[in-house]
Amino acid sequence: MANSTSASLKLTVQATGENSGTWGQITNTNLLILEQAIGGYDAVGITSGATLTFSNGALSNGKNAVLKLTGTIGGAVNVTIPDSIEKTFVVDNATTGAHTVTFKTSSGTGVTWAAADKGTKMVYSDGTNVVDTAFTDLSSDFSPQLSADLDTNAQNIIIDNTKAILDENSNEQIKFSTTGSAVNEFTIGNAATGNAPAISVTGGDANIDLNITPKGYGRATFNGQGKIQSVAEKVTTAATAATGTIAYDVLTQAVLNFTSDAAANWTLNVRGDGSTSLDSIMDTGESITIAHIVKNGSTPYYNSAFQIDGSSVTPEWQGGSAPTSGNASSLDTYTYTIIKTGSATFTVLAAQTQFA
Repeated sequence: MANSTSASLKLTVQATGENSGTWGQITNTNLLILEQAIGGYDAVGITSGATLTFSNGALSNGKNAVLKLTGTIGGAVNVTIPDSIEKTFVVDNATTGAHTVTFKTSSGTGVTWAAADKGTKMVYSDGTNVVDTAFTDLSSDFSPQLSADLDTNAQNIIIDNTKAILDENSNEQIKFSTTGSAVNEFTIGNAATGNAPAISVTGGDANIDLNITPKGYGRATFNGQGKIQSVAEKVTTAATAATGTIAYDVLTQAVLNFTSDAAANWTLNVRGDGSTSLDSIMDTGESITIAHIVKNGSTPYYNSAFQIDGSSVTPEWQGGSAPTSGNASSLDTYTYTIIKTGSATFTVLAAQTQFA
């Protein structure tokens, strides 16, 4: 019986009784081919493409475990292995020139490096086509887990629009949204001993606000002490004459400024807004302070009644008694500090001040 050749690595399969005097040499060659397939490395020039060799019973460049593709390519090139070969390769595209490189079988499909891709891929041939294992792509790992710190190596982490950082229970912790023309962002900075860490607005514009937006009528809560260098409050200015019952919506303003002469005494009804009660947005033990500016002409009208969520509340007035009139030709300013003492129960401290 004659010797035969293995299908993929082209090893010499020795028949019984054959190769007297050369059996050891053939065996040693087979072992070297196996070494080449397991740990061999070769740099292959592919300036105009290349066909890798798989010679019978001999060392050949296509049998190496690791192949480095080199040379300057002037166009798209193919690196071809014979059909029927079944083997795994680590392939490093070290060519120069912005053109695609495809590693494929003679008759089948293959794996293509994009024109700018000078990376390394692990691929395998199934005898018909060359397939990318994608082991070198993090995205191919369904649930990657780190065994050490993640160092971005001076690179960015890119998160797609509406995607998030999740907790260990797969719940969203930080969600991101994107603006295509964005030039501003915020920067988080740590600090040395005795200094405060910072959340700062940075970017292309010189003067930009930092928006912190609660959901619905939720509020931004600062636990512990607070320190403010300056503060601006929302003022609603309306060319309106005070009369009847005036709705004061604390969710949209801190100051309500009427610029037309009052037409009659009025009732002030303080609420969250048209669909939200003040009671529902305040906790027991909290207070809120609002201001109402009313313009008076020659007839001095005044705030004669006070309500919260449509129910009458009698304020405690500065000086000990409620006003019985306004001030003619004046801007009368009413301030109210509303303290929630229980469910739908409030203490209101009120003051009327004349500005003329």
